[in-house]
Amino acid sequence: MRAKHQRLTLAIIAIVAVVAAGFLALFGLRDNAALFRTPAEISAEPVPAGQAFRLGGMVAQGSIEELPDGVSIRFLVQDAEAQVPVVYAGITPDLFAENSGVVAEGALDANGVFVADHILAKHDENYMPPELADVDLVGDPRQ
Repeated sequence: MRAKHQRLTLAIIAIVAVVAAGFLALFGLRDNAALFRTPAEISAEPVPAGQAFRLGGMVAQGSIEELPDGVSIRFLVQDAEAQVPVVYAGITPDLFAENSGVVAEGALDANGVFVADHILAKHDENYMPPELADVDLVGDPRQ
């Protein structure tokens, strides 16, 4: 086999290996990748029941209610255009409250209710941990 044919063979093998690695990576991420959607995006383009994604928005004022089982809560996630009902069973984060940002991971059920597996509460950009509330951050700490 001439050197030119050996280089061509190695190049073909390398291309096939890169394509195979890409397919394996996509196959591995298929079930773990969760897209982020807002209530307006869900109302404009419905998501099939059971497909995992992240729902982000604000918790609607007066919408948090505890369900009779004592563990689950129901609330509405809203944006400027739409609302999505959410059911979550578990302990909510400390920052979870009405009129605050929230990201829920889960899927819609057949009735259009988002069943959350995880709840992530968001705080605003002015958040300061209570331990640091009394610290003067204006001056240089080395002085």
